[in-house]
Amino acid sequence: MSKSILIVDDSVSIRQMVEMTLKSANYNVTTAQDGQDALDKCQSARFDFVLTDQNMPRMDGLTLVKSLRGLANFRSTPIVMLTTEAGDDMKAKGKAAGATGWMVKPFDPNKLLDVMKRVLG
Repeated sequence: MSKSILIVDDSVSIRQMVEMTLKSANYNVTTAQDGQDALDKCQSARFDFVLTDQNMPRMDGLTLVKSLRGLANFRSTPIVMLTTEAGDDMKAKGKAAGATGWMVKPFDPNKLLDVMKRVLG
């Protein structure tokens, strides 16, 4: 059974590129347009992995990570930030919020698939 992945990004083109990459590796992909949309979806579905942007309207990635860590089903789910934010301060905030890892845009499809394989086994 393929793993269920949630992609969270306010950019349609990024969502489509990441979705295409993950579907090519047979992952089951769901998309959300911002953190609030993702949180709504996570309250009625389980995902094996969440890949989220930081800067989004309505709810940013750090707030989403904190919110998901408060839900029983997402306390140990891998959550990786995929963002243009590359500063050490922001990465430290991500770690403190509960993010599993950090990737900087633009993303390399092969690197993303490698991260997925390492995190999901």
